[in-house]
Amino acid sequence: MAKLGKRTRTAREAFAGKTELSVEEAVALVKAHATSKFDETVEIALNLGVDTRHADQMVRGVVGLPNGTGKAMRVAVFARGPKADEAKEAGADIIGAEDLMETIQGGTIDFDRCIATPDMMPIVGRLGKVLGPRNLMPNPKVGTVTMDVKAAVEAAKGGEVQFKAEKGGVVHAGVGKASFDEAKLVENVRAFISAVAKAKPTGAKGTYMKKIALSSTMGPGVTLDVAAAASE
Repeated sequence: MAKLGKRTRTAREAFAGKTELSVEEAVALVKAHATSKFDETVEIALNLGVDTRHADQMVRGVVGLPNGTGKAMRVAVFARGPKADEAKEAGADIIGAEDLMETIQGGTIDFDRCIATPDMMPIVGRLGKVLGPRNLMPNPKVGTVTMDVKAAVEAAKGGEVQFKAEKGGVVHAGVGKASFDEAKLVENVRAFISAVAKAKPTGAKGTYMKKIALSSTMGPGVTLDVAAAASE
C-alpha cells in the first residue's frame, strides 16, 4: 500500500468521525483542507433513490449558480449565418456546422458545453454516441437547443451548471473553487441541492435524496445532513 502524504493524513484525521454536517460546517471543513498547490474544485455528489433505466425516473436539469463555478467554460455552437454571428458576439469559443461535426467525429472535443440551433440537430444527431456519454449532447430541456444563442452562451459562460443522474442514481458537479469565500460556496451548494430537489421525477418512489457528500478535488469527502440541506 502506498504511503500517505502528510497533507492527506492530516485531512483524513480532520474528517474522521464527522458526518451529517450542516452545509456551513461541510463547506468550512472541505475548504480548510483543500491545500493543494492549485485551486481545487469543490465537488458535490448526491445519491438519489431513482433507477435511471426508467424514463420516468431520469433526473436532469440546469442551475445557474449564484456565484459561478470559477471555471472558464469553453462553449461550442452549431449554427449558421446570423446565428453563428450571434454566437461569436456572445463569446462562443468554437462555431461551426458540418465542419464542427467532422472535427468531433475525428476525436477532438475541446469544449465543456455544446449548444445548437434547432435546424442543426440533424447534423448534431449524428454525434449522439460521442457527445451523449459525455453529457454534452444539446437538449432543449436544458436550454442548449435554442434560437436564443446569445442567452445560452452567456448562461454557460456565467456559471450555469447542467446535471444528470448517472447509473446508480448519482448526480455530481463542481460548485465552485476552494478559493471562494465560504458564504459564496454555501450559496452555490444550496442552489444546486435545491435545483436537484425540484427536478424530482414523477416516477421516483420512496426516499428521493439518500445521501449528499461534499469534497474537494484532492481531499476526502464528508456527508451532509440530508433532511436539513434539502429543506433550506
